[in-house]
Amino acid sequence: MYPGALRLAGPVRTLPGTFRVSIRAFAVAARATSTTTVWDLPHSRRSLAQPGSVSHQSLGYRSTNSHRERRGLTTVSDAESPSAANLQRTPLYDFHLAHGAKMVPFAGYAMPLQYSSQGLVTSHQHTRTACSLFDVSHMVQVRVIGAGRVAFLEQLVVGDIQALKPGQMTLSLLTNENGGIIDDTVITNQPHWFDGTAANNGPDGVASPSEPALYMVLNAACADKDLAHLRNAVQALGLDVTVSVVTDCALLALQGPKAAAVLERLAGQSFAHLAFMHAKMATLGGIQCHVARCGYTGEDGFEISVPADQATHLAEQLLADSTVELAGLAVRDSLRLEAGLCLYGHDLDETTTPVEAGLTWTIGKRRRQPGADNFPGAAVILPQIKVKGTSAGYSPPSRRRVGLVVEKSPAREHAVIYNQDQQPIGVVTSGMPSPTTRGLNIAMGYVQDGYHKKDTELLVGVRKRLNPAKVVKMPFVPAQYYKGA
Repeated sequence: MYPGALRLAGPVRTLPGTFRVSIRAFAVAARATSTTTVWDLPHSRRSLAQPGSVSHQSLGYRSTNSHRERRGLTTVSDAESPSAANLQRTPLYDFHLAHGAKMVPFAGYAMPLQYSSQGLVTSHQHTRTACSLFDVSHMVQVRVIGAGRVAFLEQLVVGDIQALKPGQMTLSLLTNENGGIIDDTVITNQPHWFDGTAANNGPDGVASPSEPALYMVLNAACADKDLAHLRNAVQALGLDVTVSVVTDCALLALQGPKAAAVLERLAGQSFAHLAFMHAKMATLGGIQCHVARCGYTGEDGFEISVPADQATHLAEQLLADSTVELAGLAVRDSLRLEAGLCLYGHDLDETTTPVEAGLTWTIGKRRRQPGADNFPGAAVILPQIKVKGTSAGYSPPSRRRVGLVVEKSPAREHAVIYNQDQQPIGVVTSGMPSPTTRGLNIAMGYVQDGYHKKDTELLVGVRKRLNPAKVVKMPFVPAQYYKGA
């Protein structure tokens, strides 16, 4: 087990109607001391994991306020220094150091900000024109099994999980009773789940069928509250469901227009049949992996869940392709902003509804029907959605997320947005100069309802000046998602 990991031992059978999850936190410096927290979670079925079976180990615990702007991150120059003492490491930590990464504290992890091989703009442009490899192992991978798994998640998220076909994925939102967003998550309907053990592989090397699951990837910033939320739901709903954190697998993201060609060379098979927001099992360089066609850049690409003890070997094989360069957190942030994608803790939080955030499309049409057994906060969220042909019951949101192009100096997070009468009407939540557009200062933020329409002219406070800004349609750079052959 790599230093700094959180080991989830179990679940193992304890008292009738419960299963026990033991979380042991190991210090980054592999100190002998550790702490253990135990959860007893009720369920109505036999636990999937039995004593002696592979455990699911957490890669992603961090506090909800751990997101930091790139300019606020502190470099970790020495892995054993006091500044690094409380940081966890992903399975690729040594790999990053060997390849010249500048490591920074991020969400309780030592993560690569950038690499010595490329500057930030060069790395950003390489992702847009070729492909880059990111380590996203700090994200939380969760597995939900049991006959009640769909009903369970539909009590928590806004999406139509029932409609997901095998291998299909969706972006959804966990919401609270006030309609606020607890977290955003990608959910995959997996007919088979690979748990990282060769024992589950068939004679052809492909994972044998196991119990169908709903596989979730959650933001590491929200891990503590998300897992507590799931735990409480298991207790409250009493459905036939088992929830476990998958931690024997790292998570890599290969992003860019040439990502598919790289994977095809390594796998010896075509991925032309795998469309955006679909996933499958595939053998990459002799390693069985869960491959999902998705990403956080606006480009074509893949997120690859790989057994943790083979993650470095896979990364080295991918990097051996001359098309691939390594990329870190800084470039991931600039890419996602150009793509108009939200960062939780900045552009989304528990006071923001899906409609305010411009994420109404994540709410399944079936979930919008009156009288439906609906998600938390539906009574607040659904009236904010305007129904064509009627205004009955319509209660528009007081604010809306918008894209902005700002003249002169770039607007950063917390910059105040004003109308033409210099009255404050909103705030910037993310902003920076766009490397792709070469000169445009882009931003997203929230403005009062009515100021959100395209081409609305506004002002943004930057360095004690009011810079002209205009509302524009997002994404700032056209998305290149692969829709299929």
